[in-house]
Amino acid sequence: MDQQKDNLKVVIAGHVDHGKSTIIGRLLAESGSLPQGKLEQIQESCRKNSKPFEYAFLLDALKNEQSQGITIDMARCFFKTPKRNYIIIDAPGHIEFLKNMVTGAAKADAALLVIDAHEGIQENSKRHGYMLSMLGVQQVVVLINKFDLVNYDRNVYEKIVADFSTFLGEIDVAAISYIPVSGRHGDNIVTASENVAWYKGPTLLEQLDSFAIPQQPVSKVFRMPVQDVYKFTADGDERRIIAGTIETGRIKVGDEVIFLPSGKESSIKSIEIFNHPEENETGAGHAIGFTLISQIYIKAGEVMCRKGEKLPEPGNRLRVNIFWLSKSPMIKGKRYKFKLGSTRESAELAEIINVFDASDLSTVKGKQQLDRHDIGECIIETARPVAFDNIKEIESMGRFVIVDNYEISGGGVILEKDTAGKSVLNQHVTEREFLWDHGLVTPQLRAARFHHRGKFVLLTGTKESGKHELAKELEHSLFNMNLNAYYLGLNTFMKGLDVDLEKVIWNRDEHIRRLGELARIMTGAGLIFISAIDDLDRYDIEYLKQLNSPNELLVINIGITDYEAELNLPENYDMKTAVNEIKKTLNRENIIPEYCI
Repeated sequence: MDQQKDNLKVVIAGHVDHGKSTIIGRLLAESGSLPQGKLEQIQESCRKNSKPFEYAFLLDALKNEQSQGITIDMARCFFKTPKRNYIIIDAPGHIEFLKNMVTGAAKADAALLVIDAHEGIQENSKRHGYMLSMLGVQQVVVLINKFDLVNYDRNVYEKIVADFSTFLGEIDVAAISYIPVSGRHGDNIVTASENVAWYKGPTLLEQLDSFAIPQQPVSKVFRMPVQDVYKFTADGDERRIIAGTIETGRIKVGDEVIFLPSGKESSIKSIEIFNHPEENETGAGHAIGFTLISQIYIKAGEVMCRKGEKLPEPGNRLRVNIFWLSKSPMIKGKRYKFKLGSTRESAELAEIINVFDASDLSTVKGKQQLDRHDIGECIIETARPVAFDNIKEIESMGRFVIVDNYEISGGGVILEKDTAGKSVLNQHVTEREFLWDHGLVTPQLRAARFHHRGKFVLLTGTKESGKHELAKELEHSLFNMNLNAYYLGLNTFMKGLDVDLEKVIWNRDEHIRRLGELARIMTGAGLIFISAIDDLDRYDIEYLKQLNSPNELLVINIGITDYEAELNLPENYDMKTAVNEIKKTLNRENIIPEYCI
């Protein structure tokens, strides 16, 4: 393809057997885009097999597709006009394969919706229209195909235009044009047809060339989802390289940047490219690394943005549109994996606002789950905030998929952050405390007996920080002072209460949830409960605080952190000094008496 021309990706979709593949085959043949001899090869193959030639065969790459007579997989073909290069994405028309249609539409700049003039508007015609609306495809053209079967009747054309325009208007989609075509006979594909002399609009090829080219990613605001952070130690190399692929915009050395959702700020010190000289500027499409002037704690899943530009919206309670694909329904209370860019977060369905029937746009109120092929307006709650953009501005920053059991089970778009509802976690803690079956021994009686209050002491830092050894020394010191302290190592926890999670994908959030629930029980028993976990962030800490409430959490951090801890220790701490500092902090928090220091 000509690299100097603009490129445009167009998805073509429609109900089964409405003729998408025939239209594409005819377009390729008549625009001279087929490899030399390809058309003749297919025609000869049909002749040898006594099979009528169909232009759809040009797209059927798999032999079993021809035997079934339908296209069952995504097909991508390339062709060019004097004006630009095209990628045509053929999305199957069966409901069974709408998952592939979503994949195709998610990468499209424009869409062609095919409707059979003889059969009329079908369920999938409306479903596809709604999907394109939901996915934010702005440029839509309707092809009324097989017009030869209705004798090129203008009344049929006008009825379909009127009915489908009304439908599209209800979902905020305005088709650019409605083109009467015949893929089999070539009417209005490349050249204007005399059979529909009353039609004064463009041919399909003319319409393709008139589509607007979307704003180039490099000219938009800067966005780079962080994929990983690499730290070097050999030969005195102390670089921390933040790596990712730039989605949009440009950035240069010296630019001030902000990471969301954490809000951490710094400036670009260098642009790092493997086995390549340093550069001072880079932009959209490049897989790249950066070092920063100031050392800040950044994790994969954050989004690097340039200060002074419009920033994405961070939130963990999101109003979304979801198209559910799995045979198993999406239900409340179940953990799913939410994937947006490089973000991978545990999420659950908090609320179903509406469920749409895309065939007639009717809504179902009060439904408690999303069944296969449901389109739902819902509230999704993620374990941590995620940064997102309006899908109409940066598509890749507003589209997500839901994974369940290693499989993509649904997909959708974020509409906005929800601030009105109460979080699932808050609801859970409120209900748990209301239903808690208290004994006759009050926390005050326990504190009087034990000479201290219950407290969850959590040590966190990197794997090499020695926090587990420090936690054990703290437990031993408190025990020797006749205080009720108990240390629980994470390995013990994972081989006991969490043994069922060993084979579960993305189980870290569930580990943390169970630890928080256990801490509530242990501190409720009046114990000083001690544990240690690697690399927590402020959202993990807040999550544990809420789960442990109404009891308290004392956070001891070792090294760099992105949250406020009650005590920060240097990475090269002295063990005895560190234990004493923690005990002083416990005394200041009125947990242990002063004589224990």
